[in-house]
Amino acid sequence: MKRIKIFDTTLRDGEQSPGCSMNLSEKIEMAKQLDKLGVDIIEAGFAIASPMDHKSVQAIASAVTNCTVASLARCTKGDIDAAWDAVKEANHPRIHVFLATSNIHMEYKLKMTREEVLQRITDMVGYARSKCADIEFSAEDASRSEWDFLAQCYSNAVAAGATTLNVPDTVGYSTPQEMADLITYLRANVTGIENVDISVHCHDDLGMAVANSLACIKAGATQVECTVNGIGERAGNASLEEIVMALHTRRDFYDAETNINTRQIYRSSKLLSNITGVPIPPSKAVVGANAFAHESGIHQHGVIANAQTYEIMNSTDVGIPQNTMVLGKHSGKHALREKLASMGYEISDQEMEKVFARFKILADKKKNITTADLEALVLHRHNANYETCQLVSHVVNAGDGVPNTSCVKLKRAGEELEEVAIGSGPLDASFKAINRMLGLDIKLDSFSLNAVTDGEDAIGEAVVKIEAPNGRRYTGTGLSTDIIESSIRAYVNGINKMMETTA
Repeated sequence: MKRIKIFDTTLRDGEQSPGCSMNLSEKIEMAKQLDKLGVDIIEAGFAIASPMDHKSVQAIASAVTNCTVASLARCTKGDIDAAWDAVKEANHPRIHVFLATSNIHMEYKLKMTREEVLQRITDMVGYARSKCADIEFSAEDASRSEWDFLAQCYSNAVAAGATTLNVPDTVGYSTPQEMADLITYLRANVTGIENVDISVHCHDDLGMAVANSLACIKAGATQVECTVNGIGERAGNASLEEIVMALHTRRDFYDAETNINTRQIYRSSKLLSNITGVPIPPSKAVVGANAFAHESGIHQHGVIANAQTYEIMNSTDVGIPQNTMVLGKHSGKHALREKLASMGYEISDQEMEKVFARFKILADKKKNITTADLEALVLHRHNANYETCQLVSHVVNAGDGVPNTSCVKLKRAGEELEEVAIGSGPLDASFKAINRMLGLDIKLDSFSLNAVTDGEDAIGEAVVKIEAPNGRRYTGTGLSTDIIESSIRAYVNGINKMMETTA
């Protein structure tokens, strides 16, 4: 069975999608989870893009243990120098250089001839190889490039020292058969290709990114580039969880396997959703809320008799917890730690104190505590890392025909602040009170509220996107059985992220 490398670009290509930006601490947390998930390569960012991107790549290179850490770079010495400086402290560093090879890109974007492109590839791949032993070369827009020229480009890259050749379907234009045929052609026509990995990077503009990637594996590709939840520019990238579970479930067909710990898939998906504030669609394959749900009587009867009648995967194989009561208000810290450990969460003593304090508050409000409740508490523990402002209390007065007012009390640097405001509703009044007491001019871009557990006393997760005076946008999340409280917490969380970034 051949081994397929998983190249995760959630923190680079995925983060470029609108509304999915992350701050440094969130990137590091996600990178550590990807390391635990078992991906082979983490593309940590585009080091030359900004000082913060460089810092993020550098921090991730130091934080992860097992994964190769890559930085993207254009075929220029400045980009390659920045990339190497950012990843050189990684246990396994990689420089990922790219240059467009399609006629439309060469003519209108690069304004370079074919000869110039070929020479640039030779020079810059060679320059990168002089710094790092692991070099990946991507021919941007490969799927729309002329095949004979593309083969020349890859042959030059191999001769100059590339160890991985990436074949991107940059604009999601290709089909599974075309991508498979292209891989077959390149295997037959690129000099030295038998000595390197063949990678594919497919976008989902026509909804075929996963199908295209799997077709390439069948044709001989040995590395797949993908993102958690399929996030990415435009319609997104190939979904990591779908590719991995397709290979896992259909080993008989693909004769291939990965190094992924599948029981960490759901946890990785939920963590990313929590960080970005982008919910997982209920019908999302593998990790959606409905992926293992059955409402049809015929389906229910079949599953009760034998789960394999309608389920080709076990929910526990991807780490989806069973929604049963496990703990209550009389439970202690040791019992909570043991339960979280059984769910796969490794929590430091300091984090445990914060989670346990929130668990006790929740246990006083809810009769039955489920694994989903516990999961929500753990995933939201990062809120406690932002100590700029903390919600102390809130009182709202709302109704039809009466002024909607809110009195909010916050603690900042040990000092308690309090303000009252009138708004068009209780949340508008609360947000105005917070802006006034902090002296901020914050615009609310969007607001959503989801029940993350079931029942009358379900935990409500609020997600807000706010715009700072400088135009930058931040995502805040809040959790509570009281939806007004969760909304205020989300707003404060977004402001804290803004303050942390600008500090």
